[in-house]
Amino acid sequence: MTATVLITGANRGVGLALARHYHAAGWAVIGVCRSGGEEAAELRDVAETLIEGIEVTRAEDVERLKGELAGRRLDLLINNAGMLRDESLGEIDFDSIRSQMEINAYAPLRVSEALLGNLGEGARIANITSRMGSIADNDSGGRYGYRASKAALNAFGKSLAMDLKPRGIAVAQIHPGYVKTRMVNFGGMISAEEAAAGIAQRIEELTLKNSGGFWHSNGEALPW
Repeated sequence: MTATVLITGANRGVGLALARHYHAAGWAVIGVCRSGGEEAAELRDVAETLIEGIEVTRAEDVERLKGELAGRRLDLLINNAGMLRDESLGEIDFDSIRSQMEINAYAPLRVSEALLGNLGEGARIANITSRMGSIADNDSGGRYGYRASKAALNAFGKSLAMDLKPRGIAVAQIHPGYVKTRMVNFGGMISAEEAAAGIAQRIEELTLKNSGGFWHSNGEALPW
């Protein structure tokens, strides 16, 4: 039976690279994205199913996603959609922080909970996080909203791992690396394809025994 992966934020960057990776590996890819049309043109080439117009921060959109997937088994859920903004002390935009919390932390939890009925024993959840969510690793400050939202995502992911272990579902928090994507104005160190390959390898190694961990896509265990 063909394995199925659902990827949020799948129309560009790391999400699109993951869609391409899993398509090439013979998986059925369900690509979920907020923007359709030309923004999803490349995704259409690799996604068996494309679900457009999903804003993962909106409860009604996630309910629609749940409805469209009713009865369909998912072997892997990759919560990839995210947002990066910058805030400096003295000029903090709390609306910006709130938005980052909504998409980077709350949305992955919302999507994971909504799709629990599609995830059976042996399924996996991968939350695409950031090492900037590590409190121990923070030696430069700033990025208040991004750091806090990714730290919250890591906490949510750890709890999901504990709660879902009895159901046979493993969960990982994976930092893709500093990737050359639009999010960082293409100033990264590795390509989206390299990041996707590393993420997929970490997912392949994910078991109930190591469920709940926080890893770099290169395999390095990251501090909390």
